[in-house]
Amino acid sequence: MKRIEQLRQINAMLLDELPGYRPQARSFSADAAGQRRLLRSLMNIRPPMPLREEYLAVQDALLSAEREEKGVVDGMGLPTVPAHPQIAVWQGDITRLGVDAVVNAANSALLGCFHPCHGCIDNAIHSAAGLQLRDECNRLMQAQGSPEPAGRAKLTKGYNLPARYVLHTVGPIVHGRVTSKDCKELASCYRACLELAAEHSLESVAFCCISTGEFHFPHQEAAEIAIKTVAGFLRQDSSIKRVILNVFKDIDAEIYRQLLGPGRTAEAGA
Repeated sequence: MKRIEQLRQINAMLLDELPGYRPQARSFSADAAGQRRLLRSLMNIRPPMPLREEYLAVQDALLSAEREEKGVVDGMGLPTVPAHPQIAVWQGDITRLGVDAVVNAANSALLGCFHPCHGCIDNAIHSAAGLQLRDECNRLMQAQGSPEPAGRAKLTKGYNLPARYVLHTVGPIVHGRVTSKDCKELASCYRACLELAAEHSLESVAFCCISTGEFHFPHQEAAEIAIKTVAGFLRQDSSIKRVILNVFKDIDAEIYRQLLGPGRTAEAGA
């Protein structure tokens, strides 16, 4: 099936479930780019509900093909920092990393981002993984019965990501000056993810820059906490052999270069 046919088919199935979105859907162009943007929008706004096998078959075929087209980056093959031989820094799209687990900076609902095509990491990871990820997160949250507090972690499958699993953590939201509580919660996010990964005998984990986007944690302080917490955890015995500190923005790449030394950040094309 051609890409445009896949897009039209699964968009039609989603619009059957979300008929109130049909007027907005008409504003998207009929070409592949427009239909792909419509698909991401529909995936973003769709609430957790039963998933039809016919939808999943087409969705998974599309997302797996896109995964291969983007190219999978072998996390274990990335160069490490000389002072920290188990830590690598890589700038690029975290949904390309082939690791045991990628870390998602989630919100307290833990269901992904519901804003169509939003640029946050939560949206990117859920959109690349597929709707199964929101469904599994919903089951976890229904069982928990309350919002996810900051500083903890939950593990789900990775579905159509090259990563086997996703570690979901809620970082602190900074209002004004950073408090000691904010710093402790951010450190707890990194520690909780690594502890949960080790409990499941995972060997490689890729972290995004937790809380530095929509949650407004200052980039410099967040990077310092990330390095200190990860390096401290790696000094103990565990299954973790490689931690990738993933950056997307140039500001974060520069901060990590300053903290870890020049030339220590692998580029997105690696």
